[in-house]
Amino acid sequence: MVGKKRAPKKAEKPAEEVEEAVKEKVKKAARKAEAKKEIKKEVKKEVKKEAKKEAKKEAKKETAAEVKKAVAEKIEEIKEEVKEEIKEEVKTDTVEENKEEVREAAPLPEPRRSVAFIGSECYPFVKTGGLGDVMYALPKALIPENCDVRVILPRYRCIPQKYQEMMEYKGCFDMDLCSDGKSYYVGIMEMVMDGVVYDFIDNDEFFSWGNPYTDLVTDIPKYCYFSKAALAALNFMNWIPDIVHCHDWQAALVPVFLKTQFQGSPVGNARSVLTIHNLRFQGIYNIQTIQYWTNFPDYVFDYALLKMGYQDANMLKGGIAYSDMVTTVSNTYAGEIQTEFFGENLDAHLRFHSGKLRGIVNGIDVGIWNSNTDQFIAADYDKNNAREKKAENKRALQEMLGLEQNPDKMVLGLISRLTNQKGLDLVNMIFPELIDGNTQVVILGTGDGQYEDSFRYYENTNKGTVCAYISYNETLAHQIYAGADALLVPSLFEPCGLTQLIAMRYGTVPVVRETGGLKDTVQPYNEFTNEGNGFTFDRYEAGLLLDAVNRAKTLYFTDRDRWDQMVVRNLEKDVSWGKSAKQYRELYLELRP
Repeated sequence: MVGKKRAPKKAEKPAEEVEEAVKEKVKKAARKAEAKKEIKKEVKKEVKKEAKKEAKKEAKKETAAEVKKAVAEKIEEIKEEVKEEIKEEVKTDTVEENKEEVREAAPLPEPRRSVAFIGSECYPFVKTGGLGDVMYALPKALIPENCDVRVILPRYRCIPQKYQEMMEYKGCFDMDLCSDGKSYYVGIMEMVMDGVVYDFIDNDEFFSWGNPYTDLVTDIPKYCYFSKAALAALNFMNWIPDIVHCHDWQAALVPVFLKTQFQGSPVGNARSVLTIHNLRFQGIYNIQTIQYWTNFPDYVFDYALLKMGYQDANMLKGGIAYSDMVTTVSNTYAGEIQTEFFGENLDAHLRFHSGKLRGIVNGIDVGIWNSNTDQFIAADYDKNNAREKKAENKRALQEMLGLEQNPDKMVLGLISRLTNQKGLDLVNMIFPELIDGNTQVVILGTGDGQYEDSFRYYENTNKGTVCAYISYNETLAHQIYAGADALLVPSLFEPCGLTQLIAMRYGTVPVVRETGGLKDTVQPYNEFTNEGNGFTFDRYEAGLLLDAVNRAKTLYFTDRDRWDQMVVRNLEKDVSWGKSAKQYRELYLELRP
């Protein structure tokens, strides 16, 4: 037996609206039917008197049947009309929504530019610091800026297996490298993720170690090979970028190779950008070794180019000299590194090249760091319910870490590598004053033994008030950002800093020293105008850090409304890569109009 095929349901308005519309139209149809009835009555008066009664009875029966039938038919007709009207309205609404989406999708900026990112690490494949975050987030942010982006990385053995399995073999070749004519295998493995193409340089001789960085004896040959192999791979794939954007000392020889051994090749026409994420690490080794592993001509090791001191070569120095543009990760840091204190012995070299030095502050991936969608925290929140939900996250954090569960306590967080650069010596000096009976301190990180031991001591002697989690735990980091009231970032120097940006993204008030990117991203609170989004101090002194913390405590305990307003300002602050990506695009266009 074959059943009837049901017609698909059409979009309808709420049942009450349809019913009212049907009733109204049924009433109108009934009134018309009654009018017809009266007309028929007048006609029947002309019929002979003898048959009048019988005719009237038959007419009534006939009329009633007709009216009933007409009403039923009219109801069905009206239903169909209403459905068609609803369908048309739904269609119109859909068209209008599509038009609105088209209007919202702004056209991509012209002209289109192709960019090859070359660096030693990239989240989620391998990450040891902020460089990995930048290599992941910035290429994604450049796609809406009409940039065609590839990221070139070493294929380390430590890359998780699930990503290894996603890679596709694209080819291989042998590459001359050393001054004695020795050549090495270069394999290319490729995968696409989030609209970005990732090419991995494959060579077990260099990249089979467990960690990306070991020691200079091993790392210098490794990154000499990688810098040349990345450019050779672009030629091999016949993908010639407008811009080659390399990062830190591990890729600093790329501009040198570009303007020496790759001149005259297709990729030799590309312009180069070198980004310095941390000037302290430069890739310094003796000239003889670096010349062997690069086969650079003697003039490259001139003092104005790679030479450092009497017999060393500095890979980062060479990259600065040969690149078309040099950037740092904040505007303030770009100025600081031209001074003797911050310049790491390259201040004079950087002042000489200051005409091509720019500072562009980093952003963060607001998809990963989002208080409203974070799966790791106890309660999601936004600016409308931050006070209540942050209190829930604080209570969950206190419970998990064994702290006294008291909503009236102020929780100070510290998420950092435990080194002098991060200002941990200042924190160590004022730690007893931080614990005043109204404050709890949560520390997350690893680093120098003296700080690990010191913070463990404070935890053991202040149970319920201090927690020192000497490790790194991504989940706990999210929970501290959400549950803490303020975050300490008292760095000696900070090229950009990501922790203060993430803290603000979670409505946690940063307490920072005015240096590098910390100064560029945190506006000090002004008690007279009620403006600003954090508390700052300038000179690197423990007393000034303590003063900044006490100013934060004073506002928190004495004027909670103003504190909460600052929390909302931080939640509203744009810390995404959008603005930075636009600045990088402008930089690329300056080099390649």
